Amino acid sequence: MHKAGFINIIGSPNVGKSTLMNRLVGEKLSIITSKQQTTRHRIKGIVNSENYQMVFSDTPGVLNPSYKLHESMMKFVSSALSDADIILFVTDIFETKVNHEETLERIKKHSAPVIILLNKIDLAKSQQELERKVDYWKEQIPRAEVLPISALHGLSTDFIFPRLEELLPEGEPFFDKEELTDKPMRFFVTEIIREKILQNYSKEVPYSCEVVVEEYYDEPHIIKIRAIIYVMRSTQKGIIIGHQGAKIKKVGTEARIDIEKFVGKKVFLDLFVKVDADWRDKDNKLKKFGYE
Repeated sequence: MHKAGFINIIGSPNVGKSTLMNRLVGEKLSIITSKQQTTRHRIKGIVNSENYQMVFSDTPGVLNPSYKLHESMMKFVSSALSDADIILFVTDIFETKVNHEETLERIKKHSAPVIILLNKIDLAKSQQELERKVDYWKEQIPRAEVLPISALHGLSTDFIFPRLEELLPEGEPFFDKEELTDKPMRFFVTEIIREKILQNYSKEVPYSCEVVVEEYYDEPHIIKIRAIIYVMRSTQKGIIIGHQGAKIKKVGTEARIDIEKFVGKKVFLDLFVKVDADWRDKDNKLKKFGYE
């Protein structure tokens, strides 16, 4: 008997979904920063054994959209709810209310098993506080199991896999057993560059940026990459580049080091910055950037 299914991770921004995804898959597929809205796409990570295939999906944090980019991000969440065989609903000890009530209602009505992962328990002030949070989420989704964890430190995460294997439906693998993800290498290059932008710039600048890999040449001893960082205003272009190009050089160096670790090969990375004022609110541009 072989089991296979989609295990989709849903929750508010900044509750630790990407940290959990990377821990479950055993590879860093999702970028992680302390900023909200770090994840913009639905990213699948595949875990295989002889008897099962678990297809995990990291998704953008649920929110009320402010512009078309947000709408596209919420479509990824909606698709993850539509095809879920198991829902991992991630919250944390600080969250008092889900950002998007409609998503919570869809989870309540969903036929798939739901496991609520109460994250960041290492930051709980007391056992009583933790117990109150567990009781609260049991009230919100009575049929769900609640498991307190720390995705960052691995506390109680070992209990997740055995339970998932029990809940997985029978079925053939959806992907080749050697695959780790359904995303191409170019996607992870753009995500690594975007992670460095999130880490190196503040305020609105990181949220106004999108990254596109224009050239990717995999040669015998080196990978040559040319990437464009799109911003919304010329002032943001100046901030990204920095005085005498110092800031973009720092981003490029940090990104190159991580890309080399990811691909296991020497990398030459060339970064450019362009202004595209309305990319977040134009369907054709969002489609070009992979938001469909």
